[in-house]
Amino acid sequence: MNEKENEEKFLRVSAGSNAQSVGSAIAHALYEAPQVKLRAVGASAVNQAVKAIAIARGYVAPRGLDLTCKPGFATVESRDGSISAIVFTISVN
Repeated sequence: MNEKENEEKFLRVSAGSNAQSVGSAIAHALYEAPQVKLRAVGASAVNQAVKAIAIARGYVAPRGLDLTCKPGFATVESRDGSISAIVFTISVN
């Protein structure tokens, strides 16, 4: 297995991400899999991610679903070295 296949899949959220669009992407991903992960670097990106999770909860509620969110940390390699990211693991209940 090469490194790309072993790499986890994330929805990446930036400060400029549209919370409605990310919320919709979360909801659609959860219809296909029981869990999705968001990765955000920086306070503004984390803000957009949290808003997107709340929006996604509203999208899945009419189907009788509720979401659980577990925040955590990850280290991301960038051109400037290692940086910390917040990872939100979102599951359907």
